[in-house]
Amino acid sequence: MSEPGYSEDRRQILHMAMAAFALLLRVLSWEEALACALAALAFNLGLLPRLGGRRLYRPADRLRGYPPGIVIYPLSVALLILIFRHRLDIVAGAWGVLAFGDGMATIVGRRSGGRRLPWNPGKTAAGLTAFIVCGAAGGAALATWARPGVAPVPSILYTAGAPVIAAVLAGFVETIPIRLDDNLSVPAAAAAGLWALSLITPDAAAAAAPRMLAALGPAVAINALVGWAGWKARTVSLSGASAGAVIGIVVYTCGGPGAWLMLFATFAFAAVASRLGLQRKVLLGIAEERGGRRGPGNAIANCGVATGAAVVAALGPHVVLAQLVLVSAFAAAGSDTVASEVGKAWGRRTVLITRLTRVKPGTSGAMSLEGTAAGLVSAFALAAVGVLVSLTAWAHVWIVVVAATAGALVESVLGATLERSGVLDNDTLNFINTAVAGAVALVLVLAPI
Repeated sequence: MSEPGYSEDRRQILHMAMAAFALLLRVLSWEEALACALAALAFNLGLLPRLGGRRLYRPADRLRGYPPGIVIYPLSVALLILIFRHRLDIVAGAWGVLAFGDGMATIVGRRSGGRRLPWNPGKTAAGLTAFIVCGAAGGAALATWARPGVAPVPSILYTAGAPVIAAVLAGFVETIPIRLDDNLSVPAAAAAGLWALSLITPDAAAAAAPRMLAALGPAVAINALVGWAGWKARTVSLSGASAGAVIGIVVYTCGGPGAWLMLFATFAFAAVASRLGLQRKVLLGIAEERGGRRGPGNAIANCGVATGAAVVAALGPHVVLAQLVLVSAFAAAGSDTVASEVGKAWGRRTVLITRLTRVKPGTSGAMSLEGTAAGLVSAFALAAVGVLVSLTAWAHVWIVVVAATAGALVESVLGATLERSGVLDNDTLNFINTAVAGAVALVLVLAPI
């Protein structure tokens, strides 16, 4: 049972009130802000339970013995400050989305009793709307407040507008039916969106507009045709074809025909791999759902990072770096699928990456020699496609292969731990795979040699 007097509304009001500390980001150095966040973490861990804080514990927290959300909240803020130490406006914006978006979504969602979201019946449309509206307002207000403390000072258009898009992104992330704590997933999504939008400049966007408008017509026609063909060929579901078509339109319009060919090659690799050894996988009960048809979640998870990179490449000045991230993310998505499907079809010895103990094919977090080799070959092949369509250089092929491999390893470790325990699902792991690949590629290309 919870402590007497427990109120979910009171907890959420306190959750939002903590955003008042974000006002200090305007006057504190990042070191001072980090020290404050770590002090808050220590307080929540040690003193809060002794000062009546147990009244904030949910029933599940009482059974567990500690409240993960109350601990993760200041930890997430500390990580944001450490990662974006030179852009505390991004920290403030993400903090505002977390505090006001997540808090109001819970309060409104519990009272609305309205339409449930089709992908997560535990969430309501009213709650999602409240998240986006209140998260956008809170994020914009705090980012604008912290703006004078950043050098060079960001444009008011960015600090007022970017949190709106970040709130939409984080709002949908919050509705994903996984057990990962919202105090971690929401600020991560919001900060990633704010950072990506900070790479876009008005001059680059204005210069790209005529080209993008000219490409829109062919992009719609080509992707509508390919989406229909994929559905007829039973490689994607109808909703998957629709999501893939939207992704394809954005990639073609922003990245051009070369980026779209990279997307198509990734999809082709995944589609062919899903058909390999299908009879054996069906007999073992490890074949892809829907007969191998890919759904919208799979398309978004595998292509979301690369699609974002295509937008940044078109609308920002960092074209080469964004294109490298695009190629690395697509290579990670395609090679991971090939490795998984080949391993399930022909892997002779499958071991769990965290324990190196033998497990049956298809086990989350498992790897095989055959699958790993196929993944490496596929990563190299997709990197070569990136070179042939003029998205990257031969000198960067090794970066793409290493980045894709790093993403696969992280995904396998998380699959063996967090997916097996129900914290993450496969689509989330696929997204993490591509995000890690893109991040590793950036680190490798920017690191001094």
